[in-house]
Amino acid sequence: MTTTPQQSTPPQTASHDLPVSAKLSEYITTGWAPSPLPELRPAESAPWAAKRRDALSARFPGERLVVPAGLLKPRVNDVDHRFRPNSAYAHLTGGEQTPEAVLVLEPHPGGHHATLFLRPRSPRDTDEFFRDRRYGEFWTGRRPTLDESATLWGLACEHIDRLGDALGGFVPTRVLRGQDPTVDRGVGAHASPAADTEFVAALGELRLVKDPWEVEQLQLAVDITTAAFEDTVRALPAALRHVRGERWLEGVFGLRARAEGNAVGYESIVASGAHACVLHWIRNDGRLNPDELLLLDAGVETDTLYTADITRTLPLSGRFSSVQRDVYQLELAAQQAGIDALRPGARFRDFHLAAMRVIAEGLADWGVLPCSAEQALDPEDGRYRRYTLCSSGHMLGLDLHDCAGARTETYLDGVLEAGQVLTVEPGIYLQPDDLTLPKELRGIGVRIEDDLVITEDGARLMSSALPRDPDAIESWMAALMEG
Repeated sequence: MTTTPQQSTPPQTASHDLPVSAKLSEYITTGWAPSPLPELRPAESAPWAAKRRDALSARFPGERLVVPAGLLKPRVNDVDHRFRPNSAYAHLTGGEQTPEAVLVLEPHPGGHHATLFLRPRSPRDTDEFFRDRRYGEFWTGRRPTLDESATLWGLACEHIDRLGDALGGFVPTRVLRGQDPTVDRGVGAHASPAADTEFVAALGELRLVKDPWEVEQLQLAVDITTAAFEDTVRALPAALRHVRGERWLEGVFGLRARAEGNAVGYESIVASGAHACVLHWIRNDGRLNPDELLLLDAGVETDTLYTADITRTLPLSGRFSSVQRDVYQLELAAQQAGIDALRPGARFRDFHLAAMRVIAEGLADWGVLPCSAEQALDPEDGRYRRYTLCSSGHMLGLDLHDCAGARTETYLDGVLEAGQVLTVEPGIYLQPDDLTLPKELRGIGVRIEDDLVITEDGARLMSSALPRDPDAIESWMAALMEG
């Protein structure tokens, strides 16, 4: 293990910071007791991450592989957003979360040596720890030392200042670009765009099948999300009285996400009334009307960065009107058809097609479609999509839309395997200004979304604790709001 070098760059300060005298600097950099991390032990994820690195190593023998964590992103002036590493880095390290860190897999006969290059704990013999707004321990909190990081993640750890030497030499290199400009420049001519594109695909495909530890983390995310949905329903009476009821509910959900997890896994969609017809409504600034529905699409991200993704559409009065129930029942039947299509060996597209058939047939029965359901389902036609628009689900994991870099033939055109985790979420969106619809249907948006893991003989509904049946939803809401 190397020793920490002396600070090589001036501390990052702001124009309104007070000057530091030589006497203060001398005084404040001495007289500190040792303070190692208490009860330090290896992360539970470390052995699983080692297996993932081995799988990546086997795919690219003889090549250097470089995966940066990413950089801090300014929110305003000298204040940064809360840091979250990119998901490929988190997946391969087990969840290490130091800004500017870089994982390097250096080839050797028979595999790769993995090294983490990161910024360790602020040394107490420089002024970084008390002056640097971005990295100083007194400003942003303690980072592990190199030895502590090595224990946590089961990886050799070096100071980030030594990364340049590690990227030198004439070694074929693949890098996850766009995360750290310094790294992109450092690999120079040793990497090619084509090789890097293939590398991105490999990193995405490595996450298509979750290991048992990942499935446990996703179930934890779902369980906390279930509790957050219950919190949100309990808060409905107060939210109905507030001028920004949507935002009130967003805050209630976010409280549980921060108290029991890392944060929300994505910006919560809290869409009342016609806002539910906007697929990614995140303004959440609307007032709640008890005569309308609420579409709540939200998920908690665990401390290990795995996220749930669940949607429920709820009657704000506590009871569905007859028209709302009709739309909801069609949506529920479509979702169930999609769920029933999940099994190992099925095409990924199959569950979407099953759900769309139900929706198209329902729209035809209502007289909404200007043609038969069969004609509308023809790929050369597709007119039913005016009322549903998007696909019915996606892979889920460290990213909300996980494995996005995977090749089409392994994801969209691939087949399902045991261990994959995905969402099933068809939707019906009847726009408020759509003149093809009868007036009573306009402005209703319904989506039901659940998280499922593919098993050896089918699929397990991870989010089964949240009701889907309309009668069960009404009873569930009544119990929570009266309790």
